[in-house]
Amino acid sequence: MSDWQIYLVIGVFSAVIIVIALDLIDMAVAALVGASLLIALGIIDDTDLIATARTAAGPISLLFGGMVVARILATTGLFDLVGDLFLRATAGSGKRFLLLLIVIVAPLCALLPNATTVILLAPIIIRVARALRIDIVPPMILTAVVSNAAGLLTLVGDPATFLVGSSIGMTFGEYLRRASLGGVLAIAVVIPLLPLLMRNIWRSATPLAPRSAHAKLKRPIYAALALAVLVLMMMLFVFGEELPTRIVPPVVAVIASALALLVAYAFRVEPTERVLRDIDWKTLLFLSCIFCLVQGMTKTGLLQLMSLRLYELFGTHVTLISLAMICGIGLLSSLLANVPVAAASIVMVKGYLVMAEFVPESALSEQFTQWPEHVIPVFIAMMYGATLGGNATLVGSAANIVAAGICAQEGVPVSFGRFFRYGLPFTACQLTVTAIYVLALAHFLR
Repeated sequence: MSDWQIYLVIGVFSAVIIVIALDLIDMAVAALVGASLLIALGIIDDTDLIATARTAAGPISLLFGGMVVARILATTGLFDLVGDLFLRATAGSGKRFLLLLIVIVAPLCALLPNATTVILLAPIIIRVARALRIDIVPPMILTAVVSNAAGLLTLVGDPATFLVGSSIGMTFGEYLRRASLGGVLAIAVVIPLLPLLMRNIWRSATPLAPRSAHAKLKRPIYAALALAVLVLMMMLFVFGEELPTRIVPPVVAVIASALALLVAYAFRVEPTERVLRDIDWKTLLFLSCIFCLVQGMTKTGLLQLMSLRLYELFGTHVTLISLAMICGIGLLSSLLANVPVAAASIVMVKGYLVMAEFVPESALSEQFTQWPEHVIPVFIAMMYGATLGGNATLVGSAANIVAAGICAQEGVPVSFGRFFRYGLPFTACQLTVTAIYVLALAHFLR
C-alpha cells in the first residue's frame, strides 16, 4: 500500500473520532461515512469486508442475542418486580443506590456479555433513579463502567476479553485462575471514587412514597420460560465450550435469541417484527463500521511496523511489554471501540512474540495454542488494557455506546465530554491496579 493511502486511512480514522468527540455528527453516521469512503477509494475491497465480517461476527452476535433476550424479558413484568425490590432496598439513599447498583451489575457480567447486562438492567436502574429523583446519566455511566470491569471476571464477560482469550486457546477455567482477580480489583477501585465523582447522588436522600401495590409478573408461565432461556444462555456461556459439539458464546447468544423469539411468538405477546424493530441497530451498525476502519488500518501494514517497533524498544523483556500493552491498548481503546482494537492488537503482539523468538512462526495461525507460560501476562495485559481502557470515553466500548443510546431514548442524550469526565478517573485508577497485578503475575510465571 502506498504512503498516500496509509495517510488517508489514518486521516479518515482520525476524522471519524474527532467529529464524534466534538458531537458534530451522529456517531453511527460518522463511522458509516468513514467506512464507505475507504471502500469507495478502493482501500478496502471485498476480501477485506469478508475478513471484517469474520472478526466482527462474534461480538456482533453476542450483542444482538443479548438485545433480543432483554427485549423479550421486558414484556414479562420482571423488570418492574426487581425494580420495586431495588427501590425499597435503597431506603431512599443515593449512597445505597450506587453501591447496590454495583452489587447487581457485577455478578451478572461474570456470566453475560457486558453490553447485554446494560441492556437487561437499564430499565430497572432508570426506574429506581427516577423514583429517587436522580439524573439517570451518572448511574447509567456507572453501570457501563462496572459492567466493563466485571466483564474481566470471566472469559465471556467482555467481547474484547473473549476475542483475546479465544485467539490463544485459553479455556474458561484457565482464565479464572490467571486473570479473574484483575476484574475484582477493577471493580473494587470504583467504590472509593463514587463520593468524589458522584457526590450529589452519594449524599442524596429521598423519602419514598408508601407502596401502593406489589409489582407482579404479568404472565407467570411466559415469564418462567423467558427466564429459562436466560438461564440456559448463562449456562451455555460457562459450559458450552466443554460440550462435545463446542458451542462458543456468540453461537450461544444467537440460539438464545431464537428461543426467546419462539417463546414470545408462542404466547402471542408481541409480534416478532415489533421486537426486532426495537433492537438497537444503530449500535450494531456503528461497531460494524468501526471494524471496517480497523481493517483498513491493518491493511496499511502499520501493525507489522508496530510489532517491529515493539521488539526494537523492549527486546525480550516480557514484563515491560505487558505494561506497554496495558498503557498503549488502554489509550487506543479509549479513542476507538475496544473490540476492534483488541482484534488488531492480537496480530501485532503475535508478530512481536515471533520476532522475539518466544514462539515459532506457526504461532501466527489461529490454530496455535502452545503458548509459553511466561508470555501469558502479555495477553492478559491486552485484555485489561482493551476492556478497561474502553471505560474512558463514550465510544470506548459497546456497553458505553449502549448505555448512551438508552439515555438518548429516554430523552437525556450523553455528550462525549460528559462521559469523559466520569470515565477518565475510573479508567486511570483501574488500569493502575491491574498493571500492579500483571507485574505480580509476570513475576510468578517467570
